[in-house]
Amino acid sequence: CPGTSHYRCCGYQIIHIGENCPLRCSYCILQAYFQDRVLKVWANQDDLWRELDEAFSAHPGRRVRVGTGEFTDSLVLEPLTGYSHDLVAFLARYPQVCLELKSKVVDLSWMEAASDPIRVLPAWSLNSPAIVDTEEQGVCASLEQRLAAAQTCARAGFRVCLHFDPIIYYPGWQDGYARTAEMIFDYLRPADIAYVSMGSFRHMPELRRCIAENFPGSTYIYGEFITGLDGKQRLLKPLRVEQFRFLVTRLRRGGLDQQLYLCMESDEVWQAVLGRTPENLGGLYRHLMDLAFGE
Repeated sequence: CPGTSHYRCCGYQIIHIGENCPLRCSYCILQAYFQDRVLKVWANQDDLWRELDEAFSAHPGRRVRVGTGEFTDSLVLEPLTGYSHDLVAFLARYPQVCLELKSKVVDLSWMEAASDPIRVLPAWSLNSPAIVDTEEQGVCASLEQRLAAAQTCARAGFRVCLHFDPIIYYPGWQDGYARTAEMIFDYLRPADIAYVSMGSFRHMPELRRCIAENFPGSTYIYGEFITGLDGKQRLLKPLRVEQFRFLVTRLRRGGLDQQLYLCMESDEVWQAVLGRTPENLGGLYRHLMDLAFGE
């Protein structure tokens, strides 16, 4: 994961299957991360299989948590490429590898290739209904559709992951995020969920310009931001803590606790929000690895 110094990163490894995304989410960092907006999918799968085999065979006893949803959406092009289906089938031979497929769309065709549900983590990005409606454009699935797909996976024996990132500060955010938290438990049991990430909207300075140009109606970029230790613009700490605490309280009411973690925050914020730091969990990398493998 391309985390930054000074903040706690989840440490998962990226399988780089392509770049950019046809979805039009106003806050997407990819607008400023790559040199162009050209949608790319790597066609040389055989090279990928060879490189993955070399990496995983070199340390067969070392657990690895990998994902494809960092530089593109894991599933949005699945009807055209079948990439996730092929990857799930390929990784079946490596019992030490757990694959996360992160998306904002619904395509479950990869499920038939999974020989062991415990080693595939279907994941969906969630947000408040207002943000989904106004800031996530294109062919994004509705919240109900994403959670219904997660429920289908859970009933088939998979454990799912949920990602609240970015959490956005806007008028009325409390009602919105409370509603999404309630919806989770309409579809899923706590035991169905491997982990839930929470990250406040943060951005490289260039991203603000991209959002202003590409999505002039998106006003959340004019909030109370400061420059963080990593050079990114971050919402003021008291506001971040307020939002995190609000969401954590509602998720804990539904039965989640150890599955909750913060993305790219300091130990101070961890303690203020969750009452613990990654060290209390044995380190965030190790903790998430245990959760990914159901331990």
